[in-house]
Amino acid sequence: MNPLGRCKPSKHPNSPCADLMPMAERELSAFFNAVTHLFGSEQAERSAEDWLHELIEIDGLPASAPEWRLITAKVSTRLASAVSASSLSNEFTNA
Repeated sequence: MNPLGRCKPSKHPNSPCADLMPMAERELSAFFNAVTHLFGSEQAERSAEDWLHELIEIDGLPASAPEWRLITAKVSTRLASAVSASSLSNEFTNA
């Protein structure tokens, strides 16, 4: 079940979901910008998609910055594996 489906748009700024979207936006934006800077926009787009898929897979929305960071850490691990595999592949291709 998509955890975002539980948060409906609200006219009340004090709703529980009101703080979650800005936290998610900040975390994903920071991650996207870092990956773009280090690995380029193509890899950043793939990693952002992975980040969103990871968010969809969890049970419930993170309620704090450290919980959002866990999503980023999981996706960063996958990114490191992908970059490492790509580097190894390039070494063998160019040898």
